[in-house]
Amino acid sequence: MTTMGKFRHLSRATTADGHFVIMAIDHRTNLLEKLNQTAATPYDDAAFSAFKLDVIGALAPHSTAVLTDPAYGIAGSIVSELINGQKGLLAPVEVTDYGLHPSQRSMELIPHWSVQKIKMMGGDGVKLLLPYHPDADSVQEKYDTVQQIVADCATYDLPFFLEPIPYSLDPAQSLPNAELLRISVEMCQTFSAMGVDILKLPFPVDAKQSQDEAEWMAACEAVDAACGVPWALLSAGVNYETFARQSEIACKAGASGVIVGRAVWAEAVERHDLQERQDFLQNQARARMQELATICRDHATSWQARTAKPSVEMNWYETYQA
Repeated sequence: MTTMGKFRHLSRATTADGHFVIMAIDHRTNLLEKLNQTAATPYDDAAFSAFKLDVIGALAPHSTAVLTDPAYGIAGSIVSELINGQKGLLAPVEVTDYGLHPSQRSMELIPHWSVQKIKMMGGDGVKLLLPYHPDADSVQEKYDTVQQIVADCATYDLPFFLEPIPYSLDPAQSLPNAELLRISVEMCQTFSAMGVDILKLPFPVDAKQSQDEAEWMAACEAVDAACGVPWALLSAGVNYETFARQSEIACKAGASGVIVGRAVWAEAVERHDLQERQDFLQNQARARMQELATICRDHATSWQARTAKPSVEMNWYETYQA
């Protein structure tokens, strides 16, 4: 059974049918580096924030919620009402460092930021990106971090969106698809049992290794069977056409929707002219978000299918506690 607070927050972050159609732009250092690769002058903090607000302004109206970061996205989008009181808002808690292979990264959370502060500012969910391999030396540290955030989210009655990303222990090689699926299934079982609320998952087949949609469906069905909680598909940097195909298959297999970033808005990164950027965001990117919403409407499973609603007894509030 879900709690009253988590039920309220998840309802605000989903459609009336219980589907996630969430736009993600919580990318930080790696996104800034991409912008500066083609910019005539480097982006300062204000310009970087303005880019994020351009994307949020165009796509939030077509999303059930927005996932963005505290430094460059949250404050500006709330105060400008690009994310209004009816729109779901998710926030990350991790520091990301893509300069190191996942096997070399330690878990680092954003300083001066917490589950408590996400609740205080009106957030609807907490997201943690977690590079994951069950045989890595750092795996216990990862488990400890997840368990702490599970506890914090229980205290403040906020949904915990965990994003475990399988990686190869060999920095020179990608995971073969068989191992990718094995780890994907194992992590779904492990983290569902730890008490996370939603799993934000990469596609369990590397499209560069296989374009066989029957294999894709079988892998997604295996992941769905392993999930004890609702799950949504992330785009993981694939192009839009690939992600749309993956989204339909994942939703048919049991996913409750999508949490999508670069697959929808990546081309805006190279459009430094404001009008060109707006033209892309208001037309092509918006159409992509709308198409994904249709895919979710037609094929996704409601997040409520995997969890019971809170009690509606008259005295529910007497025993309600975080």
